[in-house]
Amino acid sequence: MTVNNGGNLSKEYFNAYIRLIMNARNCSLEDAEVYIYEHFFNGNSHSFGEFSYSSYLKAVEEMSME
Repeated sequence: MTVNNGGNLSKEYFNAYIRLIMNARNCSLEDAEVYIYEHFFNGNSHSFGEFSYSSYLKAVEEMSME
């Protein structure tokens, strides 16, 4: 996924993105986490900055409680 003007990506952005990956790949949250870390973050949690990665982790945590 190409991110133009990524800046600080929000928890809401990652909620939507995780759901998109889960629906498109028909996979679990855990599988989506692995996919997103490898393909979106390119295996580097700092690739989009600390704020965005923190938002991603919050989105994952929130979705795991659903």
